[in-house]
Amino acid sequence: MLSAAQLRATQHRRRSPYSDKQYYQEYILQRIEGYKNSIGRDELLRLGDEAASELQAAAEGQFVLTEVLMLESVDRLIMKRLSLRPYSHWRRQFIKLRVAQRTPTHWGLEPTSPLARLLPRLEAGDVSLVVGSGAEPAAYLLAAHDAAVTFLAGELGCVERVESRIAAEALGGAFEGYVAQAGPCLPEFLDICTGFHLVVLDPGALAGLRATCRLEFVTDLQQRSRPGSVHVILPTCPRLAPEALLAFYDGWTIEEETRRRRRSGGGRRPDGLVLSKPACPADTA
Repeated sequence: MLSAAQLRATQHRRRSPYSDKQYYQEYILQRIEGYKNSIGRDELLRLGDEAASELQAAAEGQFVLTEVLMLESVDRLIMKRLSLRPYSHWRRQFIKLRVAQRTPTHWGLEPTSPLARLLPRLEAGDVSLVVGSGAEPAAYLLAAHDAAVTFLAGELGCVERVESRIAAEALGGAFEGYVAQAGPCLPEFLDICTGFHLVVLDPGALAGLRATCRLEFVTDLQQRSRPGSVHVILPTCPRLAPEALLAFYDGWTIEEETRRRRRSGGGRRPDGLVLSKPACPADTA
């Protein structure tokens, strides 16, 4: 993720965006895996038998069937069953869809929201964590911008809904959803060694916790975040305003854009907080 200073300097992005071919390959893979998960074991075995028969007939027994050949043959049969479009036809529709998906309003977010203002700084593959059911639209928007999204919520229904929407919108290439309650720290299975570039937090996920437990959870998020990373605290919980968590961010910087909008907002609805973690000194990077 680029810093505000790097963006102003129009620095070249460190990671190249995905190509349309890569998107197409992910689309095909997701549809094939989705079909396999939707059918029973008996039907899957029949597909395997059909694939083996076709391979043997085509090669007239000239080679030994391998697991790789079988998998490729089964995938081709599924593509035929699903009538998946060739790349040229798919690309025409995909470009229009992805443009819409990358628009905050497509997910019910305001174009002036704090997350929307961060989009120019995102890079393909940025590791992001979205916490709380109130931050659901953020998960979709980040996935549409090719971020690696981990979504964490305490309700099974919410996680299942997000997973279904992600799959329906063909955004699941780097998405993972988990059911887990917030606090006092992230679950052990979310121990991502590379660290988060971006964390989006719905304060509602912390509303039922004691103050000490909230502090422990936010501290854990901070420790797992990379130097120069950004935390966005959304105004999604009437019981717990973003400013109530500001005391936990000692040493972090409030983005100037957020400061200006709060001073000039008058009676307008608050946007939330955008905070950046200090970067490592040059001699310790």
